[in-house]
Amino acid sequence: MQIPLLDQDHPRFPDPSGALTEPDGLLAVGGNLQPQTLLSAYRSGIFPWYQDEDPILWWSPATRCVLPPSDLHCSKSLRKTLRRNDYQVTVNQAFNTVVDACSEPREDDGGTWITEEMKAAYTQLHQQGKAHSLEVWFEGNLVGGLYGVAVGSIFCGESMFSRRASASKIALAHLCRWGLDAGLKLIDCQLVNPHLISLGAISIDRSIFIEQLSKSRDKGLNWPLPGTGQQTTELQFNW
Repeated sequence: MQIPLLDQDHPRFPDPSGALTEPDGLLAVGGNLQPQTLLSAYRSGIFPWYQDEDPILWWSPATRCVLPPSDLHCSKSLRKTLRRNDYQVTVNQAFNTVVDACSEPREDDGGTWITEEMKAAYTQLHQQGKAHSLEVWFEGNLVGGLYGVAVGSIFCGESMFSRRASASKIALAHLCRWGLDAGLKLIDCQLVNPHLISLGAISIDRSIFIEQLSKSRDKGLNWPLPGTGQQTTELQFNW
């Protein structure tokens, strides 16, 4: 089966149901990473994922990994860490730094899919108020965090990192807790992996995910934004 080649200037995405089964979810190639292109993709259940030497590849897996905020599983050790509260969690205070940290090669594969082109693209989304980060600080140092794209009341998580035990879990726990109050419907984790499943994520069929996405993508959330005076950019909860 031939993969559609998207126009570089005016890409139009095909129906996600036409994605390949092997490799699972590969839908199209080409196009660009302009903000309007990325938002169109995410609103359709599609995301970019490719290596530096590859063209832009667009994916929509047959099975989607998602985490309803109310279903987050907090282990005894994580709950103890949250109650100890010897850290600070902020929102949108260090987006570029979080993305840079997420792009650092991992010990398991030594590579990264967060290219310089991807960094620039998500920075533009952040500047438009569409991409957000959560940061975890310990003794003034950034030790963990996550970032992703807001599509209505769904948060499409892109990546997370930890430089201290459980730091990324702390960020995720605060996103879920804030989301419960803010009306966050779902966290899209994209690809299934055992770590996410252990935290409460579940697998659903692509058609079900896209159905939920279509119902949620036009519902806004009041994300904390630095400098707006609307909300504090620090998250504090009693665990």
